[in-house]
Amino acid sequence: MDIVKPRPARGRVPAALAVLTAGLLAFHRAVPNTPGRVGSVLESFLPWLGLAVVPLFLYGLLRRAPATLVALLLPVAVWTHRFGGLLPPPDAADPRDLVVVQHNVADDNPDPAGTARALAAAGADLIALEELVPDALPAYERALAARYPHHVVRGTVGLWSRHPLSGARTLDIKPARLTEPWSRGLRAVAATPHGEVAVYVAHLPSVRIVPRGMTSAGRDESAVLLGRAVARERLDRVIVMGDLNGTVDDRGLAPLTSRLEVPRRGFALSFPAGLPLVRIDQVMARSATVRGIDTLPATGSDHLPVRARIALG
Repeated sequence: MDIVKPRPARGRVPAALAVLTAGLLAFHRAVPNTPGRVGSVLESFLPWLGLAVVPLFLYGLLRRAPATLVALLLPVAVWTHRFGGLLPPPDAADPRDLVVVQHNVADDNPDPAGTARALAAAGADLIALEELVPDALPAYERALAARYPHHVVRGTVGLWSRHPLSGARTLDIKPARLTEPWSRGLRAVAATPHGEVAVYVAHLPSVRIVPRGMTSAGRDESAVLLGRAVARERLDRVIVMGDLNGTVDDRGLAPLTSRLEVPRRGFALSFPAGLPLVRIDQVMARSATVRGIDTLPATGSDHLPVRARIALG
C-alpha cells in the first residue's frame, strides 16, 4: 500500500517573507545599527520596503497560494498605519500659515540667480539655503533682495525672510573629528505676524553608503549638537530647516525628531533630484504644526527644493 505524504501548504515561504516585511516596518528600531549602521540604512528607505508586497502578491495570485495572500494583509496594514497619512494632499492653504522653503542649492550650481528667482516665486515667508559658496552668494543676494529684505548668512548656510530678523548667531554643530574651517549652522529670530519664532538652519555632514554599510558618525554627532541647541532654545516656537542628510525615520536624527514635529502630509522626496528616493531636506517645528510638505521643480542643484506650510496658532 502506497503512503501519500501530505504536501506542505503552498506559499509558506512567501507568507513568512510577508510577515518578516511587516516586522521590519513595525519594529525597525530593533534592527541593530552595527555593523555598518544597518539599522539606519533600513530606516532611510523604510517606505520603499512596502514594495516587497508587489512580487509576493503576484506570487500568491499566480500560484493560488491563500496563505501568502492572507499574510500580505499584515505588511499592508502596517505600511498604511505608518505612511498612509502622508499620501493625501496637504490641507487647503490657510492665509495664517507660515510658508517656508528649504533648499540645498549645491556648491556647483551653474545658475544661482535662476535658482533664487525660482525659489522666490514659491511665495514663501522664509527661505533656508545650504551650500552657499562665496562666489555665488552675491547672485542669491541680488535675486532675493526685492522680496526678502531681511537675510543672514553664516558660513555656507543662509536664511532669507519677508519679516525682520534679529538675534542671528552661528551654531556650533561641527563634529569633533573635523579640524578644517566648517560653519554650517545658524539661528535667528523671525518677527512674524503671529509672534516671534526661532529659526534654525543647518547642513549636517554627508553620509555615504559603501559596501561595509553607512558612514554617518559625523552626521549623527552634528544631530546631537543641533538637538541640544534646540532643547536650550528660550523661545517656545521653533522651526528647524536644513539638509539634514537623513530621513525622519533614521534613528540618527532622533535627537531632533524626538523634540520636534515632522510634516503630517507629503513624502516630498528630495534627493537625488533626477530620481528622488529619499527626503533628506527637512522642515520640523516645535509648538507649531507642519501641516504639509511638497517639492518644487528642479533647479541647478542635485536636491529638489521642498516647501512646507506651518500653522503657528
